[in-house]
Amino acid sequence: MTAALDTTPLRVGVVGAGPWARLVHAPMFAVHPGTTLSAVWGRRLRAAEEVAAPLGAEAHDSFERLLEDVDAVSFAVPPDVQADLAVVAARAGKALLLEKPVALDLAAADALAAAVDRAGAATQLLLTWRYRPDVRVLLAGAVAGQPIGGRGCFLTDGFLGGMFATPWRLDHGPLFDLGPHVVDLLDAALGPVVGIRAHGDPRRWVGLLLDHEGGAVSEASLTGHSPVDHPRAGVEVHTDTGVFEVDTSGFDPAVLTTVVDEFVATAAGRPHPLDIHRGLHLQRLLDRAASDLEWT
Repeated sequence: MTAALDTTPLRVGVVGAGPWARLVHAPMFAVHPGTTLSAVWGRRLRAAEEVAAPLGAEAHDSFERLLEDVDAVSFAVPPDVQADLAVVAARAGKALLLEKPVALDLAAADALAAAVDRAGAATQLLLTWRYRPDVRVLLAGAVAGQPIGGRGCFLTDGFLGGMFATPWRLDHGPLFDLGPHVVDLLDAALGPVVGIRAHGDPRRWVGLLLDHEGGAVSEASLTGHSPVDHPRAGVEVHTDTGVFEVDTSGFDPAVLTTVVDEFVATAAGRPHPLDIHRGLHLQRLLDRAASDLEWT
């Protein structure tokens, strides 16, 4: 006799009650057949209720109470808040869907990775570019050849106003908010980054020079202060077999279905390549780059 498969939906709690939680995190778990949005946490109960109530979830202003109601936690809070709360969630045995960057400093990222390892918690990063079909096609083509070099960019007006002009983004600049997407994809396509240098205004425009294992080099430009009509984002990868390009400036909501599909598998015990250690690798690179910049 074949054992029946466990089809019980994964109970997910969303941590955060801001626009990103309301528009992305909470809805993607509420509508997916493999998950149930069980709870939403916010520092202010009223804010949590505004996210939770339309989706039939419970609202909490106690993080410990939220953990009692869920199997997994999805974070939509500033990175420093995420780093602290994710340690608590990992110790409680919850699967973690983490935003990028995983923390605002390397010490906090190290502490989170250590807590995850001690607890054996399942983790996955919400690096949205990596869940796009066109990005996965690019990576398949790029890694099949010998890399020569590449370039990437993420140029937006997001820091000029609106939902992305938040205090942590304005204070830490495009390197920490936009940089993880570009650096991660160049690293995945051209080989691990073994050297990184940065120049520019850390809160307005940052340029990066990346050295990759094997000898390839790449460059990246990052800003959240350009008055562009729409974001300009993506990478271009050159190998001995061809040139591979992807424009990631648009957002396809179907990507979120892929995120949740894979998170359900992650929570069930399948290791994900975008885990806490991937986040820690990126954090180390951000830390090195930040040391080149003059923060005032």
